[in-house]
Amino acid sequence: MNLFNHIKNILEENEKFCKEGKLFKNVVVEAALKLDCELLSLLIEDEISKKTFFQEIDNILIFDKIKFQKFVSNKQFLPDSYTAYKNKIGLTANEEYLTEAKEVVLTWAYKDCVLEGGQTKEDQRRKEIFWNETLAPDEIDRLFNPKALINWKRYNKEGVSDLDNISITDNLIIKGNNLIALHSLKHIYKEKVKLIYIDPPYNTGNDSFQYNDSFNHSTWLTFMKNRLEIAWKLLSKDGAFFIQVDDSEFAYLKVLCDEVFGREHFREAIVLKSSTESGVNAINVKRGERLFKVKEYILFYSKSNSFRFNPFYTKTDFNTNYRYEVVKSKSGYTVTDLSKKFKEKYNDLNIPKKERDLLANKAFENYALANSKNIYSLEKNIKKAGDKFKTFALANKEKGIVEEYINSLNNIVLIYNGGVFVPLEERTVNEDNKNYFGVLASDLWVDIGTTPSSEGGVKFSNGKKPEKLLSRIIQMTTSPGDIVLDYHLGSGTTAAVAHKMGRKYIGLEQMDYGENDSVSRLCNVIKGDSSGVSKNLNWKGGGDFVYAEIAKNNAKYIDEIEVANNNQDVTRLYDSIIQNPYSSYKLSTSLLKENINSFKNLDIESQKNILLDFLDKNELYVNYSEIEDVDNNIDSKTIEINNQFYNLK
Repeated sequence: MNLFNHIKNILEENEKFCKEGKLFKNVVVEAALKLDCELLSLLIEDEISKKTFFQEIDNILIFDKIKFQKFVSNKQFLPDSYTAYKNKIGLTANEEYLTEAKEVVLTWAYKDCVLEGGQTKEDQRRKEIFWNETLAPDEIDRLFNPKALINWKRYNKEGVSDLDNISITDNLIIKGNNLIALHSLKHIYKEKVKLIYIDPPYNTGNDSFQYNDSFNHSTWLTFMKNRLEIAWKLLSKDGAFFIQVDDSEFAYLKVLCDEVFGREHFREAIVLKSSTESGVNAINVKRGERLFKVKEYILFYSKSNSFRFNPFYTKTDFNTNYRYEVVKSKSGYTVTDLSKKFKEKYNDLNIPKKERDLLANKAFENYALANSKNIYSLEKNIKKAGDKFKTFALANKEKGIVEEYINSLNNIVLIYNGGVFVPLEERTVNEDNKNYFGVLASDLWVDIGTTPSSEGGVKFSNGKKPEKLLSRIIQMTTSPGDIVLDYHLGSGTTAAVAHKMGRKYIGLEQMDYGENDSVSRLCNVIKGDSSGVSKNLNWKGGGDFVYAEIAKNNAKYIDEIEVANNNQDVTRLYDSIIQNPYSSYKLSTSLLKENINSFKNLDIESQKNILLDFLDKNELYVNYSEIEDVDNNIDSKTIEINNQFYNLK
């Protein structure tokens, strides 16, 4: 019996609400809004309705009248009704009509649904099933329970070994559905993750998001929303969330994130130059059909409005204002104007003045960057400084010497000619053990570049993200020991860089990339991978990580149904599924056996759809609570590790 009929039967106990099978919806809704005692008594006495429409807080039951109102009011109340938005697309926001709510929202078909999203191969097209949280909560009431994890392994310099124990400080790679994995992680890592970075499928039509062609856009938004909602709960109160995307879905994703995270938590929309103005698309540009696509976006949100990132500098041209070399000796400070010094040095060369100046300036720049600890510019605009500082600087102006001033942070500041010396050392960028002049970062990142094909030691058809990019994001938002999460791990760039930078990490990946997956890349990192940011970090190898897989139950059948292409395969699955203890409780094995010939006469697509309906979707994966059931065939050591994992502190 579906939930609507169940509630309808309960309400029939009072003719005021339902009589002779006819539900008086307006009466019921009005009673719910008024918290009518007769209605509440009927609902609270039934375990299913109590579980669905009430929350228990400190032993007090709270009635969710808005949820109940939506439930009763929807006029598409049959089992095939996927969504409350079916007839009201664009009309409601936060349970109110838009004309009354006066809000800007992003609403689409299937928004109030759950998309499990079980694709495991890039060329695998799936017709995903949506489960509705409002209208059919009994369909997914156990889908998000913690799942059993199997095939536990530990990888280190010695190789791979079976796992003996696990701790909260272990690096973790989980293979399997990322939505299911995120819900399982919630029980351990809620508000413990400092940084979440994801590079999800962009939904360009040519990428790995191969779901539901006829409503692909709605599917993508539902897919993203489901995962963003649970991932946000894992983020710590001082954490940051970065999402990389191109312009195919950028505008929609921004509005969606504002809704899920709260618009007040938006920090930046970073523009990243990700490719160059060249390549096979040049002919399209010459025809005036399109411009070169050289940019992507990174949306940056923080959990707290008081979040502060670690400031950083990016490479830029040398600023010749940093021309003073200031050296301390026992007798005081000496000041040398390097610009004059190097011009005088090259004056005697018998070459044109323009060439002499170029040589002098280049020598000046190289010297300054190599000796940045002693190089300064002189800032004479001190209008915004405090009165005490201004008085000190004014007195210094006529002395012609360098003096030390202790500022409010108890730091020594050098004063000269009434101005303050600004050190070059703080404004240098070091790459490959070479210094460059830096400028404080903006929201336009043009210095990252593309990813070398050899980086990480794995090949990746969708393109790997540069280690330099992840290094910057990790550096600006975390400290050593913080947890970094990437639930679209792909080739493993996030985990690889986090490993090299001394951060803890959790990587989730459900796609099968064979020998080019994140595990292979992390093994290279442990062995001392020298590519990417290794040189800057002086990375020599070491460390370890733990690997596990989500234990599949009915999901194994879905995989087999997807690839079945003949009647023999489908019939074999039919026989197996109807005997499966985790098939839908609604099935009658005897009736199905009697009607096997009717099933065989259907076309193969209809047969596949029927087989999917046979499966209990709450049993797609093995629930941790049922890990010891003999039907799941999980060994005692794996059970022990799961018990350790789900009790981590």
